[in-house]
Amino acid sequence: MRVFITGASGWIGTALSAELIAAGHEVVGLARSQASAEKIRGLGGTAVLGDMSDHDRIVSEASKADAVAHLAFTLDFAEFDAAVNNEVALLGKIGEALADTGKTFIAASGTPILLGRFATERDHLDAAGPAGARVRTANAVLALSERGIRSGLVRMPRSVHGEGDKNGLIAMLVGLDRQLGAAAYVGDGRNRWPAVHIGDAARLFFLALEKAPARAVLHAVGEEGVPMRQVAEVIAAKTGLPAAAVDTEKLGVFGELLGGDQPASAEVTRELMDWKPTGPTLLEDLAAGYYTD
Repeated sequence: MRVFITGASGWIGTALSAELIAAGHEVVGLARSQASAEKIRGLGGTAVLGDMSDHDRIVSEASKADAVAHLAFTLDFAEFDAAVNNEVALLGKIGEALADTGKTFIAASGTPILLGRFATERDHLDAAGPAGARVRTANAVLALSERGIRSGLVRMPRSVHGEGDKNGLIAMLVGLDRQLGAAAYVGDGRNRWPAVHIGDAARLFFLALEKAPARAVLHAVGEEGVPMRQVAEVIAAKTGLPAAAVDTEKLGVFGELLGGDQPASAEVTRELMDWKPTGPTLLEDLAAGYYTD
């Protein structure tokens, strides 16, 4: 199988590329720089230079592939709407190019934030949430199935953790903690984040590319809800910072993300895909020093 991956040199993309190549599949990755291209080639893949604005190039590579894994997205809250607009326009062009081919298109998304109850694969994303604008992208991906494309979503939890994570939300949180001078949590810290180890996330994406049914919505959730006070306490133990409740106004965009209770389930996914997470927990990876040493 020839798989074209946007974001192939990123955190999840690197792990997925390694899984696919080890299984004998051909990987072609979109690379924004020569450094990213070298990383893709180092994994055994082929690199194509370009970014998410290069619609013609992306559509061309998608057309030559058997399957597409869409992982690229710049987490820049200042340019969020513009990035989503570009992404939705690109998906429309991919739909035109791949219509009635039966090819596979699987995209990364996020688990819903339902505040206080477990989000399931049957729940819709909330357009009013912190990253709600990306609901348009998720809907556009699922709509591709109406054009004869086997499209689906792999929803990622707040933390996709592991050794080497430098840009994920946990890494960003530790950086914010250092600025604040405290390992922060909100309220009593009992609110929860779902989490998954990077290896388990890559394995589920691999399975989705191979066999997920059209319009599948999957949850890459290894742990349904990790209390954020426990996260803060492990960060405190590793950094020497005090663990402390912090006013959400001091947390900027992290205020709503850190303060909301947002557990998620993967019960449907585990049964449908025969997926069994086996990686270390979030607290184990924090205790190992991957985010603080």
